[in-house]
Amino acid sequence: MSAAPGLHELLDDGFEPAACDVLVIGCGNILRGDDAVGPVLIRYLWDLGVPASVRMVDGGTAGMDVAFQMRGAQRVVIVDASSTGEAAGTIFRVPGSELADLPPIDGLHTHSFRWDHALAFSRWLLGPECPTDVTVFLIEAGPLSPGAELSAPVRRAMEQVATLIRSEFFPDRVLDDARVVEVTDGGYLRIAAALSEEFFPGGACGLALGNDSDGALELLLVPLQSTANGGQLLKVRNSAGDRVLLVRETLSDDLPVGEHRTEWDDDRGVLVVHLEPRELHGHGRIQ
Repeated sequence: MSAAPGLHELLDDGFEPAACDVLVIGCGNILRGDDAVGPVLIRYLWDLGVPASVRMVDGGTAGMDVAFQMRGAQRVVIVDASSTGEAAGTIFRVPGSELADLPPIDGLHTHSFRWDHALAFSRWLLGPECPTDVTVFLIEAGPLSPGAELSAPVRRAMEQVATLIRSEFFPDRVLDDARVVEVTDGGYLRIAAALSEEFFPGGACGLALGNDSDGALELLLVPLQSTANGGQLLKVRNSAGDRVLLVRETLSDDLPVGEHRTEWDDDRGVLVVHLEPRELHGHGRIQ
């Protein structure tokens, strides 16, 4: 007689779970002041830019859903509010020994789920498929007034934790280097705010494809004062001031997706984006 299947086997629907290098989960109640720090951090990181290999999840207060989100993740980072009596904004990194000794899940109500209950439930549900590389950051909450925004010390702490996550857990941080641009799956060119302000103060540019002396493909960005000269508008993408430009429709349907280094060419008066050597479907003209 065959053994009864494990719970993780009952979850198998014939499709592999969505894989990712890093899963970042922000837990908390968005409607209760500083308790919203986890979900607010998720939105903050998203605005800064997230590598394709990282998945972001607003865990909200639905602790049981966290278990299902963890399927397929190599590393997991959880951010939640805490209430220990320390000063608001105090940051805790939960040691591994506490992650190894989690509370029992017997008798829990869905509304009493915390980060530790969610992890215990994940181990029970996913069994051997539960990620073992888990890091938890807790930020001490202050006011929990309904409808209030994050208090100043908790917002500062949230930004510190976001910086730490980007530096330690993001494998290929997007646009951290002001000299790097990214071609997205959707055919957009993403340009960091600093790079845009330095070379495109008019908020517009012309586009062309060319080749360097070795035959490698280049994308040329020509600064313009405005779109009155036929250029394209660099649209503001987020609160940090990063810009996006739709390049696929103008130049090619086969631009190499990913991050690419840039350099300014004084002789031609253009910002050169060094693309991977790759044959495209044709060459565009300056618009």
